[in-house]
Amino acid sequence: SVEIYDRWAFKHNISSKERSAYRDSLTIAAMLHDVGKVGISDLILKKPGRFDDTERNIIKAHTYICHFLFEGFVSGLDKMTLDVALHHHERWDGKGYPNGLAGTDIPVGARCLAIADAFDAMTSKRSYKDALSVEYAAGEILRNAGTQFDPDMARRFVALINEGVIYLEMDDVIQ
Repeated sequence: SVEIYDRWAFKHNISSKERSAYRDSLTIAAMLHDVGKVGISDLILKKPGRFDDTERNIIKAHTYICHFLFEGFVSGLDKMTLDVALHHHERWDGKGYPNGLAGTDIPVGARCLAIADAFDAMTSKRSYKDALSVEYAAGEILRNAGTQFDPDMARRFVALINEGVIYLEMDDVIQ
């Protein structure tokens, strides 16, 4: 998330001082993005199969639970953590949740995290699925650029992999 942000911020002429402060907050906010899952039963979180519609809606609530955890806090870090946790499942095309935000209405940190989180989910083994290859997952990020993900950030993410800035074991670079 932070590496994606750095590339995006450089392109948008964000000062190094502002970039540094933002990246420090994003580092912590990214670690806390799913903190709302503390309010979701392990019976659902660790279910070894696909979620039904009711379970999926319960899982989606993790974004709102974070809101209650950070409600009333006012520091910049608190605000970023709330923005990232609340909006990391929004989609560039507005079809995400919880608020159906689209495009640049989605906070920058949440847009960065959405890509990193999706990539991690695809390339990690879960109780209900095997890990996908780095190549396939990066391809999915690019295929969903402009619908699910900020297209500029998606391209920058794959460039970071290809340049070795984000090191992953893989057979080939992604085109």
